[in-house]
Amino acid sequence: MPEAAGRAASSPLVGGATEPTLRELSVPDRRAWSLPTLDVPTGPPLPEAADTPPGLPELSERDLVAHFTRLAHRNFAVDVGAYPLGSCTMKYNPKVCDWAAEHGGFRDLHPATPASMAQGALAVLLEAEDILCRLTGMSAATFQPPAGAAGELTGLLIMRAYHRRQGRNPGTVLIPDSAHGTNPASVTLAGFGVRHIPSDARGMVDLAALRRAVDHDTAGLMLTNPNTLGLFEEDVAEIAEAVHGADGLVYYDGANLNAILGVVRPGDMGFDIVHSNLHKTFATPHGGGGPGAGPVAVVERLAAFLPGPVPRRTADGARWIMPEHSIGRVHGRHGNFLVVLRALTYMRALGGRGLRAVAERSVLNARYLASLLEEPYTVPFATPCMHEFVASAAELKRATGVRAMDVAKALLDEGFHAPTIYFPLIVDEALMIEPTETESPETVEAIAAAFNAIARRAAEDPEGVQHAPHRTPVSRPDDALAARKPMLTWHDLEEPR
Repeated sequence: MPEAAGRAASSPLVGGATEPTLRELSVPDRRAWSLPTLDVPTGPPLPEAADTPPGLPELSERDLVAHFTRLAHRNFAVDVGAYPLGSCTMKYNPKVCDWAAEHGGFRDLHPATPASMAQGALAVLLEAEDILCRLTGMSAATFQPPAGAAGELTGLLIMRAYHRRQGRNPGTVLIPDSAHGTNPASVTLAGFGVRHIPSDARGMVDLAALRRAVDHDTAGLMLTNPNTLGLFEEDVAEIAEAVHGADGLVYYDGANLNAILGVVRPGDMGFDIVHSNLHKTFATPHGGGGPGAGPVAVVERLAAFLPGPVPRRTADGARWIMPEHSIGRVHGRHGNFLVVLRALTYMRALGGRGLRAVAERSVLNARYLASLLEEPYTVPFATPCMHEFVASAAELKRATGVRAMDVAKALLDEGFHAPTIYFPLIVDEALMIEPTETESPETVEAIAAAFNAIARRAAEDPEGVQHAPHRTPVSRPDDALAARKPMLTWHDLEEPR
């Protein structure tokens, strides 16, 4: 038996065994496909793309599937265990949502199908829009943006178009210093300048500083509520009033909508534009580059600026309509439709009371977990958290040299995914933790026990914690080297690198 084939047969993923690469598993003349002989005339041969074939690995279908399945078993996922990644809301996705999205009548629908032959799909978009607007307090929405950051940019482009329609050209958007990192990038892409607003001692927007910053050049404010520290902005009505007083618009970053779902609406707080993340709040797939959806909803006076076309009901059935002052398309066709279908299934399955329970239980879980953490972890702000909280490992670092990064890596050995670390930047050695509503009390208690055990181990064996994880298939990589010298191309093993 060739050596590579022997390795393939003897490398089940036990005991942290190293998985060979496809090149190492390759055996000459093996194929993962079989095509019949053509019984029709062939055309002229295609030109060769290169002087020599690319030298791709050669494997049977069985070995190819086994390789990727073994790799998949190394991955941590929301279907494997708790994933308390703060700000990302990595929660369990009900499988009924996937079942709905796999329905052939929707799955196989071509994006260019005329509206008259796609009434069911338009009905899905219209109902999802109706529910989303009722949950956010807005009047109209678009599902074109394929991700949260795309939703941010879309909302800002609407903001710019609205001001220009009013004969104004303000150039600055206000952003709190605890905002998501994509906010400043989106502002820049939309052609605005950024002005940061500091947080006060409570961890909330400094209202006095905001009022000083608002002027005739203020196009608007981007705000997350609850904010990135997991705290509800108590002065949100006054914040909105200050921005509106300068003819600015108030934009809601819906990354944390999970915490207020069915309890309070951004529209009632004074927001004009709301983006939401279907992958965070409404249990659609999250991560891996998509597909995703970051719908944007707006108040009535901004509806004419939405990307188009949008589905609207008419006497002859649902049709695609271009809003009067539309900013144009922000995504090919009509967004990632099956992601919206998943979200609608989730909304319908839970209903109004169920969606409110999502928020209530996410807040309960976060507060319970925060209460279980022992010293030397500290929560810098006294205000009770909402769906997530930010703890600090600064005291642990001072006492033992173990950093937030080390705690996060050690948590993998305990069977839990790491939290978000070093964000927001205003908290030293930040550990941003969000258990979500889908974790049981027993799991929340186990997460806290793992954090506390790591702190005790750090006092006894700091070097051991600093080299964690020890029990995962892959040990700690050199993050700095990977960032500074990435290898982004594939090479034959025989070729010099």
